[in-house]
Amino acid sequence: MTVDAHHHVWDLAVRDQDWIRGPHLAALRRDFTLAELEPQARAAGVERTVLVQTVAVPEETPELLALAAGHGLVAAVVGWTDLTHPGVADALARLCALPGGHLLKGVRHQVQAEPDPEWLLRPDVLRGLAAVADAGLVYDLVVLPHQLPACARAAALLPRLTFVLDHLGKPPVASGAREPWAARLRSLAALPNTVAKLSGLVTEAARATWTTDDLRPYADTALDAFGPGRLMFGSDWPVCTPAASYAEVRHLAQELCAGLGPAERTALFESTATRVYGL
Repeated sequence: MTVDAHHHVWDLAVRDQDWIRGPHLAALRRDFTLAELEPQARAAGVERTVLVQTVAVPEETPELLALAAGHGLVAAVVGWTDLTHPGVADALARLCALPGGHLLKGVRHQVQAEPDPEWLLRPDVLRGLAAVADAGLVYDLVVLPHQLPACARAAALLPRLTFVLDHLGKPPVASGAREPWAARLRSLAALPNTVAKLSGLVTEAARATWTTDDLRPYADTALDAFGPGRLMFGSDWPVCTPAASYAEVRHLAQELCAGLGPAERTALFESTATRVYGL
């Protein structure tokens, strides 16, 4: 059994996805639904998924929870709330009490869009992150490589909170560079309350002509830093689709992990996500 630990859905008639800008993302300017995802996921051997927020508005998370509660494929939701608000603990409690609220397993914010590279270390944000830990949730990190040092410092300050690094911190695949991304990734991985998702690499390749060998050095660095027991597969569907289909992303992950033993592959494709998100 495989768990897809990272995907999205959206309906542009309900809410615009204002981050979808430019001709390189034009293929994403349409609706993407669970009805479209499910047959692709099932064909790839995926039986459970984690549905992740896309926009920083309070209305989206209740919608995702209700959607997940009505669909057998989605086993967990990573939502959004304003970490800087003094009432963040009450906001999380309200979300957990909603229909489908038992499926809320984590929180995320688009830290990659914050101009302050140390946004995670602001006192109000740290207070909000502590509330996430108190609620028994995990925190997903969507960041750029220059923000990884702040991620490590936040994780060190909050050892009770599990930090989940999305997309390996978006390494510079398009340029072929590895440093300083690799060193920063290793510093984060040195903290025991951190895990990461093997996801998003095809998007960072920034072209449809990527090869497995282009992406292997980044996956190998993550495997060495975190180990398969702290890594999990994520498709990043539909964001991946301009570069690769769902089936291609699943096959890529299998190729990148071909050298692992059976127990290690089970960890990466199932048990890490199951443990971290309490599936």
